[in-house]
Amino acid sequence: MDLDKEVGAVDISVEEKNVSVEGDGVLEPYVGMEFDSEDAARKFYIEYARRIGFVVRIMQRRRSGIDGRTLARRLGCNKQGFSPKHRSTIGPDKKPRSSAREGCKATILVKMEKSGKWVVTRFEKDHNHPLVVTANGFSTAGDKDKKIEELTKELERQEQLCAVYREKLLSFMNNVEEQTEELSSKIQVIVDNVRKVESEVQKFSHRR
Repeated sequence: MDLDKEVGAVDISVEEKNVSVEGDGVLEPYVGMEFDSEDAARKFYIEYARRIGFVVRIMQRRRSGIDGRTLARRLGCNKQGFSPKHRSTIGPDKKPRSSAREGCKATILVKMEKSGKWVVTRFEKDHNHPLVVTANGFSTAGDKDKKIEELTKELERQEQLCAVYREKLLSFMNNVEEQTEELSSKIQVIVDNVRKVESEVQKFSHRR
């Protein structure tokens, strides 16, 4: 498989934080750098991206034709490539949505050697867009907006649950109130019957 194609690429969160750094600086990838596994290489690059100020896009992998194992993996900036332009075939063209793709070439390629180690065989450092590092851990405004959107949806879901529970509670309280009124009515009927019987007993006693 050609690892320079962008079929099946997936953006990934930048919140994984397991990587060594030198002092206060950032340890950059370099050709020949070794990792114990593909996962270790991926986590390193994601943390590197978080510190530098961009979002990682998990891209292609090359598999073994024998057992299906991953032999190579390419990762890059999420602004790689360009989004296709979609035009409406009926009616006026719709207003195009803003795209995160800017044709950035920043990428890293890691391959598994016969020793089992994963080695960086290609590293493109330069980006063609501004890098943004923020104190809250979000590399771009888009990440922050996405998180806000997720939290807003969760808040709406919790509010809906709260409304359902409130309705059930009110229904229960109304039911209790109705049952209390019904019970009170029955008790009052019994009390009235007892008084009526007592009155009849008194009348009978006077006649004797």
